[in-house]
Amino acid sequence: MLSSYRQIFAAPGSLAFSSTGFVSRLPISMTGIGIVTMLSQLRGSYGVAGLVSATLAVSAAVLGPQVSRLVDRHGQRRIVLPATAVTVVAAVGLLLCARLEAPDWTLFVFAAGMGVMPSTGAMVRARWAHLYRDDAPKLHTAYSFEAVVDEICFIVGPILSIGLATAVFPEAGVLLAGVFLAVGVVLFAGQRSTEPPVHPAARHAGSSVILNRGLQVLILTFVATGAIFGSVEVVTVAYADAQGHKPVASVVLALWALGSCVAGVVFGTLKLKGSMAGRFFGGVLFMALSMAPLLLVAESVHGVGGLIAVGAALLVAGIAISPTLITAMALVERLVPASQLTEGMTWTTTGLALGVAVGSSAGGWVVDAAGAPAGYWVPVTAGAFGVLTALVGLGRLRAGLSSAEAGQDSAQTVDLER
Repeated sequence: MLSSYRQIFAAPGSLAFSSTGFVSRLPISMTGIGIVTMLSQLRGSYGVAGLVSATLAVSAAVLGPQVSRLVDRHGQRRIVLPATAVTVVAAVGLLLCARLEAPDWTLFVFAAGMGVMPSTGAMVRARWAHLYRDDAPKLHTAYSFEAVVDEICFIVGPILSIGLATAVFPEAGVLLAGVFLAVGVVLFAGQRSTEPPVHPAARHAGSSVILNRGLQVLILTFVATGAIFGSVEVVTVAYADAQGHKPVASVVLALWALGSCVAGVVFGTLKLKGSMAGRFFGGVLFMALSMAPLLLVAESVHGVGGLIAVGAALLVAGIAISPTLITAMALVERLVPASQLTEGMTWTTTGLALGVAVGSSAGGWVVDAAGAPAGYWVPVTAGAFGVLTALVGLGRLRAGLSSAEAGQDSAQTVDLER
């Protein structure tokens, strides 16, 4: 198993860009929860804190793909450094306004400015695609590795952010996120030898990759997936609180991420056959079905036993996450032109982020209205929407893959004739 992963790091510079990409990705999981923790302490209002965090999420959803589009057109280094500088300046402004008790509207302005934070995860995957575009097994393993790295980010990041904000000073979580971003991006951008070249077509591409019909299916499905993520996190915390063991929620959610990490590691070593679109649908279906046990055990088992049952259910449910996300990224790589790959991958993560915002809000609303166990209806419903979206769009995905394969065959024929 380990030999598969050693092989992908045999390429010069691969370990450097992946490790620095990890550092610069940590802020994505730290900033939102860091803002909520900081402002809830400094302003005494979860309402303001949640709205400021949501402003950041919406801004990132709008601006993130545009930053990635510029990356595809002009190169990673030329865009990622100024984008990071703007993000850091906005973060410093947010911290100062929070500390100096500036009017609330200033918090929203600086949070919106932080939305230009570059999507390093998409750029790391673009480098893997550049290295192993003609070696499908190695590219599959590389995407699997990055999915595991993402899971680690979302385990470690919130723990660091919340822990520092509560134990040191309220701004510590967001401040450390800014440090990680600045240091990580500078080191990442310094890896010039592995930076994908700018394709000539990218400079002249007029339309956004969002018009790709296959990519639209992936984005909508990722909105549903994000809604599962966001709602499960909020509802699980509320459920643990209702059982009188709120701190245990972090352990229960860590089991969910652990299941995904293990599945991602194993999935990366498999030699897969069959339709990639079919595998994606199967992953979405499994993810949706795995939400049903949460609803059943939460409504029928209480106390510590209920938390153990929910943890076990989430451990199994996590098995579906990494394989589904890995397959989705592989689909993006096939469906989207190489000249727009970073933008395409960023759109999927944008869909995921929007889904998280919707899911967490809906989960909180249902918990307040009907209690914590009923809150698990939100991920069940989101899973059903994801299955319906993937099923309806299955034809689009298959057609897009067929067109991409035909285009590759034509390009190879032209090269042979030359």
